[in-house]
Amino acid sequence: MTPTRLMLRLYFGELMLGPGKADLLAGIAEEGSISAAGRRMGMSYKRAWMLVEAMNAGFAEPLVESARGGTKGGGAALTEAGQQVLAAYRTLEAKLREAGADELAAIGALVRSDMSNGK
Repeated sequence: MTPTRLMLRLYFGELMLGPGKADLLAGIAEEGSISAAGRRMGMSYKRAWMLVEAMNAGFAEPLVESARGGTKGGGAALTEAGQQVLAAYRTLEAKLREAGADELAAIGALVRSDMSNGK
């Protein structure tokens, strides 16, 4: 049987923060580049930038700061707010996995065993 995954999506009015945006933030922190983080996720450059712009516009402070390429090179990094949002999201995921482990196991025990075959 496929392992159980917990996917957390937070809605703040029109703003949504979920696993994709959290992974994009983590990728930017690790890669130092929005485009490299997007590529790592199989995401187009345009899509990655669109998500960053949506997050930057949706929070009181931008989560990502970027510098255009050129002779000094470009790049991107999480702001302090971006680091705080990503850390809080990952902490909440871990807490939910831990606190809900029994319930996840109980639900998983009721799933058909042949579901992995696409039925």
